[in-house]
Amino acid sequence: MSDRTSGENEIKSGPQPFVFDNLQENIGYLQRMLHTPSDLVTRVLTVGGGPRMCAVICIDGLSDKQFIHEQIIYNLQHDRETIREQTTDSGEKSDILTELSKGILAAHQISRTEKWHEIIDGVLSGNTVLFIEGEDRALLIGTQMWAGRSVEEPPTEALVRGPREGFTEEIATNIALVRKGIRDINLLFDTYTIGRRSRKSLVLAYIQGVMHPDLVEEVKRRLASLDIDDAPESGTVEQWIEDSFLSPFPQILHTERPDKVRAALLQGKAAILLDGTPFVLLLPTTFVSLIQSPEDYYERWIIGSLIRLLRYLAVFISLFFPALYVALVSFHQGMIPFKLAFSIAAAREGVPFPALIEALLMEGTLELLREAGVRLPKPIGQTIGIVGGLVIGEAAVKAGVVSPIMVIVVAVTAIASFAIPSYSAGIAFRILRFGIILAASVLGLFGIILAFIMISLHLVRLTSFGIPYSAPFAPLFAHDWRDLLIRAPITFLTKRPEYMQTKNVNRANKRGNGS
Repeated sequence: MSDRTSGENEIKSGPQPFVFDNLQENIGYLQRMLHTPSDLVTRVLTVGGGPRMCAVICIDGLSDKQFIHEQIIYNLQHDRETIREQTTDSGEKSDILTELSKGILAAHQISRTEKWHEIIDGVLSGNTVLFIEGEDRALLIGTQMWAGRSVEEPPTEALVRGPREGFTEEIATNIALVRKGIRDINLLFDTYTIGRRSRKSLVLAYIQGVMHPDLVEEVKRRLASLDIDDAPESGTVEQWIEDSFLSPFPQILHTERPDKVRAALLQGKAAILLDGTPFVLLLPTTFVSLIQSPEDYYERWIIGSLIRLLRYLAVFISLFFPALYVALVSFHQGMIPFKLAFSIAAAREGVPFPALIEALLMEGTLELLREAGVRLPKPIGQTIGIVGGLVIGEAAVKAGVVSPIMVIVVAVTAIASFAIPSYSAGIAFRILRFGIILAASVLGLFGIILAFIMISLHLVRLTSFGIPYSAPFAPLFAHDWRDLLIRAPITFLTKRPEYMQTKNVNRANKRGNGS
């Protein structure tokens, strides 16, 4: 007896590497390895009405039952002529599996395997396994089907002008959305299986010949180091492979927009798609990428540049506006214009707290309202965010706890933080805002300047997969300034970012009409 045709005693001794040639042994072994789950469906039937038996096994809820019935079971029972021709040869072993996969089973994904770990992974992924009596190999048939939402506009990255499609939780759909916009044979998708228990599919996408080979190898090396039970969301992968876990700034960008992923791939970056989440990771990233939006390129360059400059202003307001108020009121009253100083003094009359406590109280309340609005059901959450802010702000002013000026400062700061495209970057700015407020309460404007220098030093030292996080500011890449503070006309954006060190630099030719 061969190694792959061990008897029933060897089934009990431990895991077997290969399929048996006995149908009942294969059925029993698969059930035993899966601990005989109630949703494991096993259908035993004859092949083509002949003497040979077969078993069709799948998991209910993960596989398409109608497809299995119409294209697998029905064909196995009714295509008798072809099957009998292959099974009545007594001279040598029949190759019925080849005949079934080529001419009888109507499925677009069929693979032969003799390894149990491939069969178990396939069944748990929604595939159907076909065992045949006397065959020491099995067929894995692609029959995956589980509930999922359709392609729709991403709720977290809405645009006025641009595509209305977003990623879903199905990785095959997400790959198709990326391929639809880049019909290039050099667009590669490397597949990994991560999670010792979840066994999820992870795909690394990049354009060969555009992305730097050393960067590709570094990404693959970090992905190979993933050794965890489960990656429930792409954020787990992000935290595992990022450069510095101590930094508040995200070193990997996430998005739900296929057009944003395609644009990043054409710049020489990589994308990581994980099964079960609509958020795709883009790497490497820079600080500038957190402030840019796809809509910058869909509008004319003047409009796109003005909107981008407005976002930089929003970043400044989100970080420093409350701290500037605290510094001026507490230390530098002489820098406030005469009439404005009297107005602030009149508004603060009767407020029992210093400016620091006032600012922390209002900022903390705003953060609580924002978090409550996110966690509550959608209709209620929107009401809490708007009505709660108005009611609490008005009540606090009437009670004399805070001044009306502080309410205005906090409201403007909150509105500015909503203008930042990246949600993770917005959280980082919110965290740093409290530290800058504390620095301003101790040292005034000197504390704000010191905090700005410390943040700048941190950004300069930070990297994302070896790419400087502060590029193209530092180190300086003069050519990339065409797409930095302002967005130059499309006819001037003919090269990929220099800091990416791409192999193929040119992405367009200059317009030759002298415009």
